[in-house]
Amino acid sequence: MAKHLEDGKKGEQLALDFLKRQGYDIITINWRFKHLEVDIIAKEDGILVFVEVKARRSVLYGEPDSFVDWKKQRFLLSAAQAYLSFSGYEGEIRFDIVSVYLGKDFRIELIKDAFWSN
Repeated sequence: MAKHLEDGKKGEQLALDFLKRQGYDIITINWRFKHLEVDIIAKEDGILVFVEVKARRSVLYGEPDSFVDWKKQRFLLSAAQAYLSFSGYEGEIRFDIVSVYLGKDFRIELIKDAFWSN
């Protein structure tokens, strides 16, 4: 497996463990519909949360969360709409980003309510 794919899988597992420790109830991981995907779908305090995980070994090209640009946000909004349609969920939702720094300065950062559609 390519190194960046290994890093992605490792980052997702670390993010999943981190979210569980933060009190998130995990509903599903890597939810897919057609070309859409959400890394983690969970609930926290009754809110349905769509989580995008970004793992990087270096910030040479930018912070991990900076890779969740407007195009990726639109993609995630579409995925969330599809999930909501299938699940019938009608409550509050939000979008979080988990940045996993895999390099020598290992750390995990959570950005709650990272973006929203207008």
